[in-house]
Amino acid sequence: MRAEDIKTVAVIGAGDMGHGIAEVALLAGYRVFLRDIEERFVKRGVERIDESLKKLLEKGKVTEEHYKRIHGELLKPCVDLKEAVKEADLIIEAIPEILELKKETFREMDRLAPAHAILASNTSTMSITEIGRATQRPQKVLGLHYFNPAVLMRLVEVIRGEDTSDETMEVGYGFCLKCGKVPVRVEKDVPGFIVNRVQAPGGVLLGCILDHGIAEPEEVDALLRKLGMPMGPYELMDYTGIDINYHASLYFARAVHPDFAPAKAIEEKVKQGLLGKKTGKGFYDWSQGRPNIDLSKATSKVDPMDLLAVQINEATKLIEMGVCTAEDIDRAIVNGTGNAIGPMTVAKSQDPEALAERLERLAERFNKEIFRPTRMIREGTYR
Repeated sequence: MRAEDIKTVAVIGAGDMGHGIAEVALLAGYRVFLRDIEERFVKRGVERIDESLKKLLEKGKVTEEHYKRIHGELLKPCVDLKEAVKEADLIIEAIPEILELKKETFREMDRLAPAHAILASNTSTMSITEIGRATQRPQKVLGLHYFNPAVLMRLVEVIRGEDTSDETMEVGYGFCLKCGKVPVRVEKDVPGFIVNRVQAPGGVLLGCILDHGIAEPEEVDALLRKLGMPMGPYELMDYTGIDINYHASLYFARAVHPDFAPAKAIEEKVKQGLLGKKTGKGFYDWSQGRPNIDLSKATSKVDPMDLLAVQINEATKLIEMGVCTAEDIDRAIVNGTGNAIGPMTVAKSQDPEALAERLERLAERFNKEIFRPTRMIREGTYR
């Protein structure tokens, strides 16, 4: 099978990610079955696709003809799983991040889908290998991890499970290219893949800053906003949901190292139900819309290079494990986060000895083994 052979795509789950993934495929001209467990979820997914398409239509980014074709013949909403997958060449699962639910869904998709169909998961955290082994076709299972919002964000991480064939990886990669995305190959099935894994130690450091009373969220956000970031890290945590950060930290603590466990300050917010924008309050008050960060409060007690250093360190771990190349990491971070440059490009300007000393200092100060410098950093082979 080749990417050119894909004509029909099934997207399982019509929520935040699912409807966006479906729209990406529709814009590329694929016939798409959009399925969810209840009619109301499917209907809402279709409405959200239409709202987005109308904006693209106004901006001249989609033609009236293609808009009509999407609604007339390409988009097939449904609730029945068999109907959704029976003609599919590629199936992309975008359901909640519950491993057993995903495995059960993949078992059913495997049973109902054509023998040639490739099964993909949009998971941001779960093991592709484990999901694939719930089926009779693990060689045809891979990860296609889109970033939110899927229509706007260019990156798709193409993840190889332990059983994924070269052909399946090539088809997944080629499909993403045909959809106008920037695919990056993840050659080993590691927790967090590339973007979330590289960023995870920065989240640990941000938690340490709060737990040790070094600076307030607004002081750190003001500092990073003044340096050109469109949104500071704590505001971003509020925006995406503090509970999302909390559960991701728990997962990394189990799957990678206990040092990734949630900070006490994060845990306290979750216990209080202060989850950020979705609940109206988190680190900030969102009741009147986006919070106004006072840039004059920028702190001098936090060195932004510390955040970059722990990301560079984690990136070199991925390179050492054979997950991806330095170029892959930078391409993924730039296209998945909106950062102007990737951590490995920054690393080239850093003196290895100074970078190693900085990481050792952070490891000692916060008692975090995950901050200790890798062999690549100690030996300066990352440059």
